[in-house]
Formats: sequence, C-alpha cells, structure tokens
Amino acid sequence: MDRLIYTTMTGASQVLQQQAAVSENLANVNTPGFRAVLNTFRAVPLTGEGLPTRTFVVDSTPGADFAPGVLQQTGRDLDVAVNGAGWIAVQGQDGKEAYTRNGSFQVTPEGVLQTRTGLNVLGDGGAITIPPDTEVTIARDGTISTVPSSDQVTSVVVVGRLKLVNPPPEQMERGGDGLFRLKDGTAAVADANVGVVPGSLESSNVNAVEAMVSMISLARKFDMQMKMLQSADNNARQAGQIMSMAG
Repeated sequence: MDRLIYTTMTGASQVLQQQAAVSENLANVNTPGFRAVLNTFRAVPLTGEGLPTRTFVVDSTPGADFAPGVLQQTGRDLDVAVNGAGWIAVQGQDGKEAYTRNGSFQVTPEGVLQTRTGLNVLGDGGAITIPPDTEVTIARDGTISTVPSSDQVTSVVVVGRLKLVNPPPEQMERGGDGLFRLKDGTAAVADANVGVVPGSLESSNVNAVEAMVSMISLARKFDMQMKMLQSADNNARQAGQIMSMAG
C-alpha cells in the first residue's frame, strides 16, 4: 500500500511545482524578452532494505526555453531588442553581473541608464551615465550616443556601449529574480558579433494557448493523484476492517 502512496504523493508534489512554472510563464506572457520556464521529471527508485519497489518523482532538468520571441517595433529611443542570439548585461540586486533579453530602458533623474525594474545597464566599463538635457540614440552595435536637446549645439557625444554577450545556453541558468547568469558564477566576455535592433522590443516566447492547455492538463493530473490517494486510504480502511473481523 505504501508503494502507491510514495508514488502518488511525490507525483502530486511535482505536478504542483510544474503548475507554478506554467503560472510564471502565463504571468510573463507580455514581458519583453522573457524565456519560458521548462520542467522535466523522472522517477527515482528508493534504496535500502525493503525499499526496492518504491519510487518517487524528482525535477530532473529545470531550465528555460531559449527560442527567440518576435521583434516588435516601438519607435522608442530607449528600446532595443537583441538581434539573434545574445544577452544584455545588467547589474543584479546582488551587485553582480546578470543577463536579460528585456531591452526596455529608462534614465534615472541622476542620469543612470537602467532597466524598467531599476537595474543598472552595464557597458564595457560599468554603469552607463547619460548627460542631462540630451537626446539618446542607440546604434545597432550597442553604442550609445547623445546630442544636446538645444538646437544651438549639434555635436554628437558617445557615452558608452552596451555590454552584449553570447555564452552557450547550456552554461546559463535562471535565477530567482528572472535574470540569467553563468553557472560558474563568472562574468561573460563581451561579444562584438552581438547586435541590437533600435526602437524595438522582443516579445516573450511563451505561447499563451499552450500554457493554458498545459495548466488544464496539470490540474487533471493532480486530481488523478488525489483520487489515487483516496483509493489507497479506502483500501487501507477495508483491509483493517477485514483484519478486525478475522480476529
């Protein structure tokens, strides 16, 4: 009886975990550059005396879907989309370098170029500062130039260049903050071959219809696991009644 309980209990637990991943995908269906969360499960046998017939379910390969999203024109000067493979370097809340595909930027009152979530956008030499009263232009190679808003001055000033990287996908992992980092904790080297598309954003690669269908399927799987637990409980009760009658 406990063999059924082991399998059903761990299966239900992992279904809930997968539902959480699908919910995260649905919540970010409109987040620029978002990469869908993936979960794969496998059965693991228990070891020990009297346990060879017991198994439980574990999450074996949590990861991300690195398929590109669709480029959408916004016409906004501070929006960029990575063209093809690659990532934009930002400074995470922990102060360490992290990577994102969300190229929707803003300039703080202090002139610091940041993401919409308040993370500093990194250039080849660190954070990028934009002079006041200037118009910003981002070139396809990530170079950031400014011109004074005044019509009297027309000089162009290069203030920095986005740090664009392209490490292999298998070397990257998603953090709890949604940003990606190298698994070994090091900073990726800038790649001059990575470019951006100015005035555009990349859409999330989450398919809302597939995610909704997956959510419904997972809900049914969870119900099935609960029914199996109820069946195990009923069988145990009936077995107890038979044993008491036999006694």
